[in-house]
Amino acid sequence: MSIELRFEEEFAVLTINRPEALNALSFALIREIGDAIDAVDASRARALIVTGAGEKSFCAGADIKELLGRSLSDQRKGAELGQAAFGKLDRLSIPSVAVVNGFAFGGGCELALACTFRLASSNARFALPEIKLGLIPGYGGTQRLPRLVGSARAMELILTGRAAKAEEAFRIGLVNRVVESHLLPSAFEFAREFSGYSLLALQFAREAVQRAFDSNLEQGLKTEADLSTLAYSTADSVEGMTAFLEKRRPVFKDG
Repeated sequence: MSIELRFEEEFAVLTINRPEALNALSFALIREIGDAIDAVDASRARALIVTGAGEKSFCAGADIKELLGRSLSDQRKGAELGQAAFGKLDRLSIPSVAVVNGFAFGGGCELALACTFRLASSNARFALPEIKLGLIPGYGGTQRLPRLVGSARAMELILTGRAAKAEEAFRIGLVNRVVESHLLPSAFEFAREFSGYSLLALQFAREAVQRAFDSNLEQGLKTEADLSTLAYSTADSVEGMTAFLEKRRPVFKDG
């Protein structure tokens, strides 16, 4: 199998398992990723960890052999397939963490960008090198990268196709943390910082932040008011406030 999905503690772990091809993305693999995300959404997991097998590569991008000789119609369908699969991470009811070891190039970088958070090993490299092939990113890179690092830095990385090392990626806001060793345990530790909170509150907070980039300030503030009111209406909010007053840890039930 090119995709492995397992459940450990309260987490789902999705591993791209084509290390002999640097975990490159075939169209069949993209479909598998989409199906795996659906399975996670239907599970009781409280966070999704996405990583790649081996030490060299998180995901080296598209399988170039599949791209040659395609009709424009097929190319459009391929872009829509990748966008739809990675877009499921935006709509996933739980947060996701990309754990990037080695190369995150092209579609691999776009997969990481679609996750809620990104952790990188010190040898991680991020790039959208499609321009070097006479192409441009097609799985969301031109839209998600500017939202993370700003238009000037995104334009530079996309138009030059150069790779950003882990330290630079952290400095410009592309990754949340750089981890020197024990990458997957570090991802579990990071996810535990939020996985114990109410899943409803986490979902409302993510949606409010995402809306900041899709609307003007007035519309964004209205969305924030709506979602904060929804959060206030939950049993978890009553439990959270009560626990605070009683000086104890809250026991959230996601309701």
